[in-house]
Order: sequence, then structure tokens, then C-alpha cells
Amino acid sequence: MLKIYKFLLCICMIAFALPAWTQQPDAKGILDRTAETFKNAGGVKIAFTVQAPEGSSTGVIRLKGDKFLLETDGVTTWFDGCTQWSYLASSDEVNISEPTAEELQSINPYALLSLYKQGYNLKLGKADNPRFSSLYKVVLTATKRKQDLQCIILYVTKDTYRPERVSMAQRGGDTAVIIVDSYQTGEDYPDTLFVFDEKAHPTAEVIDLR
Repeated sequence: MLKIYKFLLCICMIAFALPAWTQQPDAKGILDRTAETFKNAGGVKIAFTVQAPEGSSTGVIRLKGDKFLLETDGVTTWFDGCTQWSYLASSDEVNISEPTAEELQSINPYALLSLYKQGYNLKLGKADNPRFSSLYKVVLTATKRKQDLQCIILYVTKDTYRPERVSMAQRGGDTAVIIVDSYQTGEDYPDTLFVFDEKAHPTAEVIDLR
């Protein structure tokens, strides 16, 4: 699941905080408003399910500005806006790093708010399944074959613009679907939530990659 975990952070924020609109939107308009709304949403909590060739998993992500805490099966990641801690429960180790701006494009959901603005063609698609008829379908297609995410399909409800699911195809053919199970805004998170707590993991081996 580590490959899916890497791209999970990328996709989550594309599906967040879509507001109701009084006119027919276009693909770029939807994503522009996504970024704007997230920045004003305060703390955000999202529960999700990932369906991938390796199997299914669930997780929860909490965000505030450019900070996040991501909890998935066996992996917990904290990012305080500068330093990142990734804790692997199976090996009881935590990797510490300071991601570059480029690296954040693949691990930081806040940074990925601008993903669609460079390297992707956008369009509104037509739902190819009757059960998706009540959803808008936004398709992002990579302009270069070397990009890790070649195609992203975002589904949102037509009446409330609530994100429902995200499908993605990676370079090499791997595919995954992220389903948003619940979405909450206006959460009050202290900054300490986004920092690794050594006292909570006293036996963890610390691997400092800075």
C-alpha cells in the first residue's frame, strides 16, 4: 500500500470543500473554488476508503492550512509546515525529513491544491454509470507521460458539490479509487497535533533524514 499511500496525499485535497454554485461551472472553475474554499475552511477532517489492486484500506486526514496529520493502516504522517514525521508501526520507526517544495507536490495536500494549474488538461466528463448521474465528473489528464499521475477523475454532487470519490491512474497502469466517507470543516486543531509526539512512541527508532 505504500505506493498508494504516496499518492493518497496528492488526491485528497483535490476532492475537498467544494461549495454550492448558482450557475453551471466549468472544470477549472470547480478546482479554483476548491482551493479558495479550503484556505478559508479552518480545520478539516476527512475519513476515506482507498480501493486499490493490493486491497482496500481506510484512513483519516486532518488539515489546517499547510499542516496535516494523516492516519492510514500502519502509517501515520505529521507535517507542521516545515518538518515531516512518518511513523511505521510495523517496524516501530519514524523517519524525519524536511521536504522540498518539489517533494511537497507529491506528499503535501495543501501544496497539491495547485496541481491542476500545471501539467494537466481539464474537462467536464459525462458520467458513464447511471449511479453517477447526480454527480459532476471532472477529468484531469497529464500533459507529459513522465508525470506520476496520468489521469485523475473527480466526482462531486451536483446539488451540494460534496466530494464523493476520486479515481486515479498512475504511470505504469496502476489504478486506485478514493471514496470520501465523511467530511467535516471548522475543526479547532492545536498546532501540536501536527507534530510527532516522542512521549507517545518512546521505543520508536528515529531516522533523521534531514
